[in-house]
Amino acid sequence: MRPLNESSQDYFKSLEERSKKSRVYRSYQMIGLQLAEILGDLPHKALYIKLAKMRDAQELLRAAKTIAENPKIQNRGAYFMRVIANNANNNK
Repeated sequence: MRPLNESSQDYFKSLEERSKKSRVYRSYQMIGLQLAEILGDLPHKALYIKLAKMRDAQELLRAAKTIAENPKIQNRGAYFMRVIANNANNNK
């Protein structure tokens, strides 16, 4: 295998930089990212994007902000999921 020349290295650096930038095309994607940031759970941002696509954005954001303000909650993401699941079961 031969070594990479400078232009190849520059290309790979540009690809790496591009992958770090967020590309949001739909409103529910932005809501999902906001939920992940509010709850401090960025590794699960795809889950929050999916939730934002299926559920009311205002309800989700309201619940996330309420949970984030409570200092007693240690695992905010898990608690948020439980609250959302309970709300869904109560609305049936």
